[in-house]
Amino acid sequence: MTEPKHRIRAVHTDSTVTVYQAYAPEIGLPAAREGRFPAVWKRNRMTWIKPSFLWMMYRCGWGTKEGQETVLAVQITREGFEWALEHACLSHYEQGLHGDRATWKRRLRRAPARVQWDPERDLRLQPLSHRSLQLGLAGEAARLYADEWIVSITDVTPLAHAVHAQVRSGDLDIARQLLPRERPYPMNDELLAHLHQ
Repeated sequence: MTEPKHRIRAVHTDSTVTVYQAYAPEIGLPAAREGRFPAVWKRNRMTWIKPSFLWMMYRCGWGTKEGQETVLAVQITREGFEWALEHACLSHYEQGLHGDRATWKRRLRRAPARVQWDPERDLRLQPLSHRSLQLGLAGEAARLYADEWIVSITDVTPLAHAVHAQVRSGDLDIARQLLPRERPYPMNDELLAHLHQ
């Protein structure tokens, strides 16, 4: 089955959606232990959440990049996730989607969230033809994420290393079986209309 260019794929339940982030151990380990981010986590900075496990692996190098050694699966409320998408602005100007560049810039400045659609990745972290959602949270959205939307935080670094080991040894079928079961996220297309053409 051909994938549409823009679609959110995620592990989700009736009430939650799982997103991924990677942090240095001094943030990631206490976050997983306590189920919330520690005081050193900055609420006034943009934080990017990713529903795609393999895109997170691409970004953090399977949990080997400096400052990204602890990979977290953060389960958040679907209500919060959808609020962020509804209030998001695309991170780049697209003619035909935005009235003009100045209007887009004004919207981007005001938006508490921003969206990027980057090529999804395969097990070898090579780009695929369809896109994966990255959702940046700032200001109000970052505070809501940290203080209200989080249901649980799990350290999935061992999973990242296990999948990577299978990929390195060429056992892609085993690696694929270990991956989180991501499926299309059931969201009304109209709610994403302002985020892609």
